[in-house]
Amino acid sequence: MKFFTKQERLVVAGILLLIIVVSLPNFVVAIARARNSQRKNDLGTLKNGLTSFQKDLRAFPLSSQDGRIMACSPTLKEVLGEITIEYKPCDWGKDALADEMDPGFPAYLPTLPQDPKASEGASYLYFSNGGRFQIYAYLEVGDDDEFNPKVVARGLMCGTKVCSFGVASSDTPLDKSIEEYENELLEKQKLLQE
Repeated sequence: MKFFTKQERLVVAGILLLIIVVSLPNFVVAIARARNSQRKNDLGTLKNGLTSFQKDLRAFPLSSQDGRIMACSPTLKEVLGEITIEYKPCDWGKDALADEMDPGFPAYLPTLPQDPKASEGASYLYFSNGGRFQIYAYLEVGDDDEFNPKVVARGLMCGTKVCSFGVASSDTPLDKSIEEYENELLEKQKLLQE
């Protein structure tokens, strides 16, 4: 039985090294695209869960100052004889989207999704006034079909990354705040009434 000579082993090792060097960038891009796909699926799942929440409870959950969903740990507060419910922000990847006042009712989402790079500071970003919502994420590969330069232009931060993709309720645009959009709608309505 004859083994490879030293020169043949070097040639085989060189070929393998060349294949690895050529393939590595494509492998890295494929992994980033897989994470982007997960982000898009997560936002679609969130949109469906929030829509179901709104159908049952007649409003979308409000958003916290730091862009989280305000639907966890409800407490009853009495202010001037009126009882209100106050919620705390839910944590991505930990809390459920559920009717916390009716624990027997199934959760809309058993666990809120979390950005695949949460350990590196990336996060989803949620805005809502109860009647509309916007959810944003960061896409790693800029040539992705869903990459939205208008979202990037807003400069919103999805954790430590600039948001570049989003979904919203009904006709709510992603390139402006909910307040800006509703003010535009009011102005158009005023012009039509004149």
